[in-house]
Amino acid sequence: MTRSIVGLALAALLAACSSKPLEAPPATVSVPPAAAVSGVTLQAIPTGTILSNAGLAYEGGKGSDQRDFVVGAILVTHPKGRLLFDAGFGRSLDEHAKTTPLLLRLTSRRQAGTPAAEQLARAGIATSDLTAVVLTHAHWDHVSGLEHFKGVPVWLPRSEMAFVQGGERHSRLARQLGTADYQPYDFTDGPYFGFPASRDLFGDGSVVLVPAFGHTPGSIIAFVTVGSGQRYALIGDTAWQSEGVDLPAQKPWPARSVDADAAAVRALLVRLHQIKRASPGLVVVPAHDARVWKRLPQLGDQGAVR
Repeated sequence: MTRSIVGLALAALLAACSSKPLEAPPATVSVPPAAAVSGVTLQAIPTGTILSNAGLAYEGGKGSDQRDFVVGAILVTHPKGRLLFDAGFGRSLDEHAKTTPLLLRLTSRRQAGTPAAEQLARAGIATSDLTAVVLTHAHWDHVSGLEHFKGVPVWLPRSEMAFVQGGERHSRLARQLGTADYQPYDFTDGPYFGFPASRDLFGDGSVVLVPAFGHTPGSIIAFVTVGSGQRYALIGDTAWQSEGVDLPAQKPWPARSVDADAAAVRALLVRLHQIKRASPGLVVVPAHDARVWKRLPQLGDQGAVR
């Protein structure tokens, strides 16, 4: 399938006027010890792709650099429960995509895969086996698959719940699918990785959520440490591709229109760049970077990282 001509043309225009990477001065980062808990695993569940290019992903990216923006879910298994981070695409993808901004529909194409619920079932995991679906944020491509998880609790910050209920166009699909299973939470634990507050989901430091408000009013970052001690940061759409953190670089204009607070996102990108510099073993996982997702343990892998 060919890439969108409109998307390539827009990416070329953005590349011609793109700015330099964001300034990220050296900073002292408090790196918490890795809480390696036996039996904790992380597995990726790709559910489809959005075909686009780097020029539409971050400032300085080239329109000729074609990128598959993976859309999916990440399963974290802990001795005390199973969490699914985001829900990926559902079977009703074509209908769900009608709720997206016109710019996205003009500049990209979608390819559906197998919904996360079906992949979990093949792996012997019923939806009732999940403790919760944890949303990094409530945009359409992160909630589409919720149509297959009726009755499973959906955890999101209280501020993101207000975003969903507030009638904003970017949370339209979440409202359309229904919010009866949504359970809002607060950040009741102390500072973590320099973030002022956190929520330690299992009380042992292995899965810690921090507020990352900017892309949406209640976006989060999840720090996950598996049994081997390997640590991951699931950053949602704070950056769409790794370059957003590695350079760091913000989304190009007008793609930044999807960010509720572009200035807050810029500050987060700088902070994440500094965190990664201070913790080089940390694997930063943007929600849509297929290159990173391919390196993650996959659902069904016999050699899942533990």
